[in-house]
Amino acid sequence: MKSKSLLILLFSIKILSAQTVEPVTFSLNTKDKGAEIKPTMYGLFFEDINFAADGGLYAEMVKNRSFDFPQNLMGWKSFGNVKVQSEDAPFPNNPNYIVFGSAGHKDKNTGIENEGFRGMGFKKGANYRFSVWAKKMDTDDSQNIRIELINSNNSRIGSVDLLIDSDEWKKYEVILQAGQTDPKGLMRIFFTSGGYLCLDHISLFPENTWKGRENGLRSDLAQALYDINPGVFRFPGGCIIEGTDLETRYDWKKSVGPVENRPLNENRWNYTFRHRLFPDYYQTYGLGFYEYFLLAEDMGAEPLPVVSVGLSCQYQNKGEHCHVAIEDLGSYVQDALDLIEFANGPVSSRWGKVRAEMGHSEPFNLKYIGIGNEQWGNEYPERLEVFVNAFREKYPEIKIIGSAGPTVDDNRFKHLWPEMKRLGTELVDEHYYKDPNWFLNNAARYDICDREGPAVFAGEYACHVPGRANNFYSALCEAAFMTGLERNADIVHMCTYAPLFAHVDGWQWRPDMIWFDNLSFVKTPNYYVQQMYAQNPGTHVLKLTRDNEIIAGKDGLYASAVYDANNKSYILKIANTGDQEVSINVELSGLSKRAKLTLGECKEFYNRNLEIENRIEEPFNIVPVATFPILKGNALNVKLKRQTFGLYRIDL
Repeated sequence: MKSKSLLILLFSIKILSAQTVEPVTFSLNTKDKGAEIKPTMYGLFFEDINFAADGGLYAEMVKNRSFDFPQNLMGWKSFGNVKVQSEDAPFPNNPNYIVFGSAGHKDKNTGIENEGFRGMGFKKGANYRFSVWAKKMDTDDSQNIRIELINSNNSRIGSVDLLIDSDEWKKYEVILQAGQTDPKGLMRIFFTSGGYLCLDHISLFPENTWKGRENGLRSDLAQALYDINPGVFRFPGGCIIEGTDLETRYDWKKSVGPVENRPLNENRWNYTFRHRLFPDYYQTYGLGFYEYFLLAEDMGAEPLPVVSVGLSCQYQNKGEHCHVAIEDLGSYVQDALDLIEFANGPVSSRWGKVRAEMGHSEPFNLKYIGIGNEQWGNEYPERLEVFVNAFREKYPEIKIIGSAGPTVDDNRFKHLWPEMKRLGTELVDEHYYKDPNWFLNNAARYDICDREGPAVFAGEYACHVPGRANNFYSALCEAAFMTGLERNADIVHMCTYAPLFAHVDGWQWRPDMIWFDNLSFVKTPNYYVQQMYAQNPGTHVLKLTRDNEIIAGKDGLYASAVYDANNKSYILKIANTGDQEVSINVELSGLSKRAKLTLGECKEFYNRNLEIENRIEEPFNIVPVATFPILKGNALNVKLKRQTFGLYRIDL
């Protein structure tokens, strides 16, 4: 019996020892401050895909509010005497409106109802601002409408009457309160008088928008962006800049000025994925360049607008028929130059005046501009050169961001990088949507890259696990990869995860950083990794090594370190992607004799289930939690569990 017990004990010890790795030592040199980390290092990329703008961040709840979708009543149901007209329209860029007339019988009704974006989300006790441009017609009597909030059981949960008293187009507003919470409601409008009534730009916003702005953003989604602490904000997207064709490219000039007169644009994602078809996906431009600039300012992030280079989407189009000839690029170049004036010009300038009239007399201090998105071949640098020459002459202080194409491992990429060097763009936008192995194997990608020439903007990236889930493992691989971005901040100046938003009932692409429905949202594990980096960016890179080598994959370990001059802290980020716990001793050298170290805020991100996700109904399955490593003298000891990302702050 004794020998059997001994065998069991020895076997148990063997199993236990197999579950751990020998202690390792990291060396952190605190004396020699390395490259400065740009304030733009960690940021956000917004693209209007997955109903990210209309139906998402933009708080408008009415779909097709100006009846200018190609199918004029898409999003609406009408009953009684309702007609669409365009004569004498109040807004020339949105020419359609509706006319109510009597239904012809006291027991019949005329009216419309709007389905919203996969429904309308109402919260009990919340106020909603209804507005409409209207005029009575062919009568001296005032006309009336009743606006109702309807729940998913077709019952009224809010109602108010509105009097239309003018025969000239005029804006009317009224507040409704919801008596019940419902994520899938709708809005119904009854005509309750007997003449004729014209209505246009019918709108419904929650009163509680971000910063209380009337043409505002969903406060919960905007707050989630603010909470990341982004240093740069790229907008209004990637492929939508190009458009399916030149007519549907994103035109920033159409997205500013009075919101009622901003024309409709087809969203290039509405037909792109036939298995995820959304023919009701359009851009009202209600969330336009002015609103993007405001959001960047609110978040303390550098705005980074992107403009068309005169090439429509090359994935969808072959040949020159969908490209602007080089000799015809003048208006496109002027649009880009005018954007700088809109952002930075004095109120006495043409476009600076437009900005001021919209409510922002001070400039936005724009420093960066992206020209083109994922273009390739000779077509792109040939056209980009025209823009570069114009900017160098008029706005030499603006930093230009060029593109390296749609991926980082093909001949298109190899062709474009030398071209960007030749043209002298300040940054080059690299995109990688790759599998976990790619992210882990490329953590040292920028340790060996050319230091001469443009800096890198990792403008779109996400780890694509099977099924493209936003699970913990995808976030862990991104965290490991980002240690390499941080370690090479001398050459990597910006990075942004993509895409940013997705409606749970209207997505076309995944994974995405934030998922939402009409009432709530969820922060994915990928969100928390981005937040951990962006809230702890540091100001200077520090040299962190293991056996005099960078820490980029040996034994599944990845690490970087920075100094935070603002808070006098050393910050370490360590990812253990292996399947065994590791004891790590971090030895700090180069400290003054008077230095007294204390443990600052430390967090770890961990879950035994690598496939776990945060969902709308389970938003906190996995979140970073506080941890308390041991700090003794000038050494930090971390017991890093398997498959864990840790952040450790040491204060001076």
